[in-house]
Amino acid sequence: MSHGQRIDKASIMISATQLEVYEAFIHPKAYESWLPPQDMTGQLLEFDPQPGGAFRMKLTYNDQGYAHAGKTTEEADIAKGYFRELKPHELIVQAITFESDDQRFAGEMTMTWKIYPNNGGTMVSVECIGVPEGIGQEDHEMGLNASLRNLELYCEMQTGRRA
Repeated sequence: MSHGQRIDKASIMISATQLEVYEAFIHPKAYESWLPPQDMTGQLLEFDPQPGGAFRMKLTYNDQGYAHAGKTTEEADIAKGYFRELKPHELIVQAITFESDDQRFAGEMTMTWKIYPNNGGTMVSVECIGVPEGIGQEDHEMGLNASLRNLELYCEMQTGRRA
């Protein structure tokens, strides 16, 4: 498979409305709290959720055993990009690059989040195209699934509902 053609995917069913799920994508504190996978803490440096709007997030490894694992510094990744498309309550498309001197993390990745009703709840799926070759597919998909579980817990906490 040639560079840029790999597609990493994950999805989850959440006991919340499309509106409640979408809100977690466009409110900075919410986004910051659920997006980082396990073992990482997120800090938004810039966040403008509208088409063409920029975002920049610093993801820091909590466990110092991960030192030297970061793409930007030894203990952190900085992901930056912009919102290509936002369709309220249904779709978020982001273009993302990692700040890194390592060419294995170069290039723009497209993340497409789809939010749609399913059996009385809301299905959320994410598809990543153009994933940098330095990011292992298995690790990335584990991270995506962890973020989706965080999103589920965040939405349930906000609504008081459980799946």
